[in-house]
Amino acid sequence: MKRTLITGAAGFLGSHLCDRFIKEGHYVIGMDNLITGDLKNIEHLMGLENFEFYHHDVTKFVHVPGQLDYILHFASPASPIDYLKIPIQTLKVGALGTHNLLGLAKEKGARFMIASTSEIYGDPLVHPQTEEYYGNVNTIGPRGVYDEAKRFQESITMAYHTFHGLDTRIVRIFNTYGPRMRLNDGRVIPAFMGQALRGEDLTVFGDGSQTRSFCFVEDEIEGIYRLLKSDYTLPMNIGNPHEITIKDFAEEIIKLTGTDQKIIYKPLPKDDPMQRQPDISKAKEILGWEPKVGREEGMKKTFEYFKTLTEDELKRTEHRDFSKINRK
Repeated sequence: MKRTLITGAAGFLGSHLCDRFIKEGHYVIGMDNLITGDLKNIEHLMGLENFEFYHHDVTKFVHVPGQLDYILHFASPASPIDYLKIPIQTLKVGALGTHNLLGLAKEKGARFMIASTSEIYGDPLVHPQTEEYYGNVNTIGPRGVYDEAKRFQESITMAYHTFHGLDTRIVRIFNTYGPRMRLNDGRVIPAFMGQALRGEDLTVFGDGSQTRSFCFVEDEIEGIYRLLKSDYTLPMNIGNPHEITIKDFAEEIIKLTGTDQKIIYKPLPKDDPMQRQPDISKAKEILGWEPKVGREEGMKKTFEYFKTLTEDELKRTEHRDFSKINRK
């Protein structure tokens, strides 16, 4: 039985990865410090013979006894609300955490994958974004703590690959959505759905002309799994190339939820990307992968999940507060 360590296991993507690898017959070791993760995402796995959980911060020394075949480093705050609150921890998990886990992979002879992000492209001047594009990033801006943590992750991972011969993979993840997202994480879909469920008007930042490309979590996990199992060692985009403006997306949410809210507009946050669309030519050619779940189907599944949340959970939802981003 293959043994796989997944960091960020109690988070959105991490918990779905745990499900997938257990389904594939792996023994899964989940690791999370629970700063942004939630044990309820993996409580259905507790007690399984082929799953165990370590409550641990990967910025500290990481020790896992026994064989490891794969290490997937998905531990990181991933939303503006989170990394504005804990900017130092965001940088540390990208730098110290990645270094610790690369050392563990080297010791165990394990294949190592990092979760990079479309944010390494910054506010892109190239559209759609290909893997060869180096990006347009403000290193000292408010988003820089996340962007640069991910860019460093890619650099040190490739250094271990070229210098130590470590078997590595780099997945650049674009906007992903689905069940187990946190309503209070500040990203577009949970923000809109939380407002709709509370009967509030939907908040669009800027004029709503900025674009995003949303990939349903089942498709994203499939792409990540295929990349891990492939022989491809350079960064690869995994996301849905179907682009939509934020304004049009807000209107879709209003239609989906059957509510009659208005759209209200607020100033655009500093360094907020105006365009997001992955070029997935490499994923199609090398992995034979492309998204299968349409946005209408995926959004219905996501909305059904959010409707199961309790009234208290809805009340605890934080609004997207970008006041710190706009502060000089």
